[in-house]
Amino acid sequence: MQNKRVFVAGHRGMVGSAVVRRLETENCEILVVSRDELDLRDQAGVRRWLADRRPDAVVLAAAKVGGILANDTYPANFLYDNLVIETNVIEGAFRSEVEKLIFLGSSCIYPKLAPQPIPEEALLTGELEPTNEWYAIAKIAGLKLCQAYRRQHGVDYISAMPTNLYGPGDNYDLQKSHVVPALLRKAHEAKNAGEKHLTIWGSGKPRREFLHVDDAADAIVHLLKSYSGDGHVNVGSGEDISILELATLVASVVGFEGEIRNDPSKPDGTPRKLMDVSRLFKMGWHPKIALPTGLKDAYRWFCENVESTAGGPTPVDATPGGRRIDRAEERANAGVSPVRSMRRQGWT
Repeated sequence: MQNKRVFVAGHRGMVGSAVVRRLETENCEILVVSRDELDLRDQAGVRRWLADRRPDAVVLAAAKVGGILANDTYPANFLYDNLVIETNVIEGAFRSEVEKLIFLGSSCIYPKLAPQPIPEEALLTGELEPTNEWYAIAKIAGLKLCQAYRRQHGVDYISAMPTNLYGPGDNYDLQKSHVVPALLRKAHEAKNAGEKHLTIWGSGKPRREFLHVDDAADAIVHLLKSYSGDGHVNVGSGEDISILELATLVASVVGFEGEIRNDPSKPDGTPRKLMDVSRLFKMGWHPKIALPTGLKDAYRWFCENVESTAGGPTPVDATPGGRRIDRAEERANAGVSPVRSMRRQGWT
């Protein structure tokens, strides 16, 4: 990636900010732009911006995300916004002759009853999970759009499908958060309140896979540098853990010494969800951050950035290890987003 210009779309999100941190170790220039300056749903604006900056590569991490309630309440928004963002950035990249693009999807693209571990070939072999169907359909469309541009135009556009991610910049709003940030916050609040027990949904037996977001970013850069294929690639740890085991580990990290109880009146969900990451591992990439270490990192970030605030986190600005990217800096150059020179080596 030496001397290449890399545009990270969605740099203020948990994944995008981690990709920025990872790219800071490469000898490349990083392009970012705030939502105030460029709405990725604006087709003409996206085309102008890309034509003016001429990036060599694009990491498409921008997306409209939300929990089950949000997906159920605003299905049109989730489908439309994500479709428009994807099509605008991918078509704009093609028009601006971008050499490489990596589209980031989600494990929710796979059927609800997919085989375990889930291979890439399971895509479109069964019905989707209804609770996030709209988001999943948009992500499948983005993946297929990359394949279509690759086949018709010969461009090097690829897709990666990360598993459940956690880490700095996560969403700790209990109404919207996923299981890791939710458990961290609940255990923290239970400890501070002196409560004697922590309740988890269902039996605690379902098994899930988790990957630290910095490992995910490392895998994304690895694929950006070394992968050029038509098929999408799963990104995960290759290991799963039961929800009860996860809750016990979280309690240990937080210092909560009470009892962990089950609420059998709540649903368990899918018994197991584990990605088959053999394709990625064969490319020479493996995760580096063990779950206990990653949870400590996530909890530290929570305590420093969320615990003392009434609202949700401000993920990117305070992320450990990342250089602060604020709007004042972005506007310092009369509306031109920052381009930052970095220090090490790469691209192939």
